[in-house]
Amino acid sequence: MKRQFILCCISLVGAASICVSQESPSPSPSQSPSPSPFKTLRSATKEATIAKLEKSITDAFKNKQAKAFKDYLAPEFNAIDAEGVKDADAEIEDMQKTDLSNYSFADMKVALLSPKMAVATYKVTTQSTSSGRDMSGTYYAATVWNKRGGKWLAVLHTLVKAQ
Repeated sequence: MKRQFILCCISLVGAASICVSQESPSPSPSQSPSPSPFKTLRSATKEATIAKLEKSITDAFKNKQAKAFKDYLAPEFNAIDAEGVKDADAEIEDMQKTDLSNYSFADMKVALLSPKMAVATYKVTTQSTSSGRDMSGTYYAATVWNKRGGKWLAVLHTLVKAQ
């Protein structure tokens, strides 16, 4: 389990660093390093948007809405969990054999890496079964989001059961 967690963390950091190809220029000495109220407001709005997307994509998974779920995913999407690395089609296949009856998020944090890149990290507690096996419990999750064509898409999602 420790090895899987380390693999998930390395994958998340790798994906985030690959996706963030442009770094914003550093402020000149005459510029204030603190964000303006307008930038802070925009950041708070983006963070709220990402939090809402996490709930929406989880609801689509819970309700087995394959098309709606896939609409949130980037073409190169990958998910990492205890079973390994999966693409979007494998994740949708898992959705069909999973019954998620209840879930709740806690401690959600959204890091804006750039205007078009964000990472959401949180704890999720679920009541669920997959292929008849009880999968209920508390998990740590992270999703890398990328804004393309005005739409936020999930690029990478990882889920690790808390010990």
